[in-house]
Amino acid sequence: MTRPKVLLTRPWPDQAQAYMQAHYDTTVNMSGRGLSKDELIAAMINYDAICPAVTDRMDSEILSVASPRVKILGNFGVGYEHIDLLSAKAAGIVVSNTPDVLTEATADIALMLMLMASRRAGEGERQLRSGGWKGWGTTALMGQSLEGKALGLVGFGRIAQATARKAKNALGMRIFYSSRRRVAVEIESEFDAVYIESLEELASSCDVMSLHIPGGDETFQLVDARLLALMKPTAILINTARGSVVDERALADALMSKNLWAAGLDVYAHEPQVYPALLDLESVVLLPHLGSATVETRNAMGLRAAANIDQFFAGEPVRDRLV
Repeated sequence: MTRPKVLLTRPWPDQAQAYMQAHYDTTVNMSGRGLSKDELIAAMINYDAICPAVTDRMDSEILSVASPRVKILGNFGVGYEHIDLLSAKAAGIVVSNTPDVLTEATADIALMLMLMASRRAGEGERQLRSGGWKGWGTTALMGQSLEGKALGLVGFGRIAQATARKAKNALGMRIFYSSRRRVAVEIESEFDAVYIESLEELASSCDVMSLHIPGGDETFQLVDARLLALMKPTAILINTARGSVVDERALADALMSKNLWAAGLDVYAHEPQVYPALLDLESVVLLPHLGSATVETRNAMGLRAAANIDQFFAGEPVRDRLV
């Protein structure tokens, strides 16, 4: 029996890629660059399945190609705002993602950014590497303690809850959250979490505000100049969610004017480009989208995407189906 043809738009970690190559007629884009729109359109006609990543914009032009061969997009990642779900649905194309498997790794990055930003670790390392460190000083590079501080989580899904657990247990932080829906009482009790209905109230009262919401039209630049102006001048903003949820110009302005203490970012609105003013600020910790970047997590993501592909071609319900 002929095996389905599958395209991986980026190389996968060894274990996950080997699985796909053993079970499917798999092509891997080894070019070191993302596929162009024309290449993705051609792939829609030549493959039975495409496994895109966050860097692959699967828009209506690509998904509306005449007589597509592709029947499923097995997304490598939990975020899916790069895929036009309405166009996929209209074309009869199934879309799946990889939830659950990157929760702990991304929460680790959120916690790391809090610690680095609060203790000025990025600034200190740059100073040392550049030869600017003059030795220990009584007032040199003084940061802030996070112990007992208020952590405000925007969104309270899996990753936010894992972040809350780590911050509470490791640092003794107090947990507050704002989300579209209040979680069950037993979940709040687990973290001693306090629900704040108003995002504005959360921003004005917390010492660290960490973002854990999806991208999209509803959350586009949700953190704007107005919301940033409500935050304490000693507060820290953390973003491991999606770059589009923050107005990066407004964030840079808030940091430059000292209306905000620091920020820690792992995602950006126009990756791999970073808003230029942020690059010059010592009060920002900038990471290159490392949220899920562990060997264990990336293999788990690939195997989860593979499981969705397996279920589809076996005629079974796709566990992580989006449309």
